[in-house]
Amino acid sequence: MKVVRNRDDIPYEKNTVLTLGSFDGVHRAHQELLVEVVRMARERNGRSLVVTFDPHPKEVLTGMPAPLLTTLEEKEAVCRDLGIDLFYVIPFTYEFSRQSSREFFVSYFVERIGVSVVVEGYDHHFGRDREGSIEELLRLGKEFEFSVVAMKPVYVGEEIVSSSKIRQHLSAGEIEKATRLLGRPYSLSGVVVQGDGRGRTLGYPTANIRPSSDRKLIPANGIYFVQVKLHGGGYFGMLSIGVRPTFTSRGRRTVEVNILDFQEDIYGKPIEIVFLKRLRDELKFASAQELIEQMHRDKEESLKLIPFFSWSTSISQ
Repeated sequence: MKVVRNRDDIPYEKNTVLTLGSFDGVHRAHQELLVEVVRMARERNGRSLVVTFDPHPKEVLTGMPAPLLTTLEEKEAVCRDLGIDLFYVIPFTYEFSRQSSREFFVSYFVERIGVSVVVEGYDHHFGRDREGSIEELLRLGKEFEFSVVAMKPVYVGEEIVSSSKIRQHLSAGEIEKATRLLGRPYSLSGVVVQGDGRGRTLGYPTANIRPSSDRKLIPANGIYFVQVKLHGGGYFGMLSIGVRPTFTSRGRRTVEVNILDFQEDIYGKPIEIVFLKRLRDELKFASAQELIEQMHRDKEESLKLIPFFSWSTSISQ
């Protein structure tokens, strides 16, 4: 897969099957859409093109950080795995957003890149103030001779798969629900940094994690059973997200993991956390000893869970 940030680096090819969107999460519905793009491109002996934006449009248009389910690099990885040929990242600016949907689509795709098929979700919108829609694409398709495929909504049970639903579940600590909509466990990457060493004094040394992106959504405070990807291998651990209320009333929110039966020095090392199950809420204990006793119980529960998630370790290696 080739990654480009300038449309001039994409040679014109009429026989292009493309899709356009933010694709935050690259969840089940996105994956079905991307698989269809690849299938149709191969069927036509054409090329498959994913067009996305950086930064996220909401961040530019609202002036507020947008909590992301996937970083740009994570999106690239999923698209590469699915067989996409071209991954085109458009730098999103306020000036760019002022183009009408017609002006944008014609100048970028009809005239410069080429398009034979557009595949989008049923509720897709684009262009200035999200004025463009599937209906607009159908009109443009008739005018410029390309076809449009509108994907149907994807359901998990009675719930429609969407990025906003996944954010809601993660923000509520509902890991299993988010996993079902994503089609894979949610993950968080970062680097191990120096902490205050309190975990070691409690008998549970932790690796403090600085997320690789400050835009990445951090799930709700609590204790989680996780997979830890480190040194090219997979381990299991207990992850704590929160402010450590047992020791301070105004703590800074931290993300730290106790890797089960692991003693190596990993400061400065890249690390990835895969969320498997929420164990409990973050609690304030009357003493450090009560916290230690609870951590013993958390470990016992985690060890019992390992056989049910052994697939996650084998996949990662």
